Amino acid sequence: MKIVRYTSDDKCRWDSFVGESKNATFLLMRDYMDYHSDRFVDFSLMCVDDNDNIVALLLANRIDNTLYSHQGLTYGGWITPTKGFTVTTMLEVWQLMTTYLASCGIERLIYKAIPHIYHRYPAEEDIYAIFRAGGVFHSSLISTTLPLDNTRLRFNENARRGMKTAQANGITVEQSNDFEAYWKVLSEMLHEQYNTTPVHSLDEIKLLQSRFPENIKLYIAQHNDEVVAGVVIFFTHTVAHAQYIAASAKGKSLKALPLLFDYIITNECGDCRYFDFGTSNEDGGQYLNEGLITQKTGMGGRGIAYNTFEIEIKG
Repeated sequence: MKIVRYTSDDKCRWDSFVGESKNATFLLMRDYMDYHSDRFVDFSLMCVDDNDNIVALLLANRIDNTLYSHQGLTYGGWITPTKGFTVTTMLEVWQLMTTYLASCGIERLIYKAIPHIYHRYPAEEDIYAIFRAGGVFHSSLISTTLPLDNTRLRFNENARRGMKTAQANGITVEQSNDFEAYWKVLSEMLHEQYNTTPVHSLDEIKLLQSRFPENIKLYIAQHNDEVVAGVVIFFTHTVAHAQYIAASAKGKSLKALPLLFDYIITNECGDCRYFDFGTSNEDGGQYLNEGLITQKTGMGGRGIAYNTFEIEIKG
């Protein structure tokens, strides 16, 4: 086996491998990542065998002497197949990667492991390889997740009361393609509360949704045809992941969000194993938004860690 750099000529076989892997999601396909390729210096790696068949993939970008996997994503470690890939294979891949990175002048790796809820089949061989390589925690974000089976906890009393309030006030919930109306609500909320803007611009989220219409869906709550709350759901093989949760002042007063989430969890998650409300942190996990995570746990979610590791590259 050997490590080679990804080039655009490899796009088709990269995407094919991602689609068949045991731990990747659509976010790791090139049509998702390459929309913001101008923001990063791509340094994605492919481990190939003697016949140039892909053994494993790592989506990554480089800044100076540091490799990141990948700064444009919440997660993105080594992508691996279900069959013919063991922890022994991972240790070999890791050693090849280390030697290759050292030859390129890279001195450290910031590695975002793919949380296990996204794995279609167990895939934590990389965590063991990180331990063997002397890796340490770089950051940890806490997400709030609930299983979509008969072990799922019910909404607590506050959330159930909120649902009743929303129903009594005539709140309606539906899937929508009106990203313009919702991005206005979202942008105003982010500006007022955090003095920031959505990570994806309106044009970017519309582009990504057009490329992955079965994976990226918008759900809105309305009052008298006015959008008062919403959420974008990223559907993977195993997880319905909430992105961009927001409610206007009216939406908050009418308790629109519990009704919105109940609708999605009950009706829209298909064969997904988990519903993930997303992380509630800033500053690499050092700050926890306790009010936000209390709302999420009130709807039955419990903690899943999104862990990032730092590994020194030794030549």
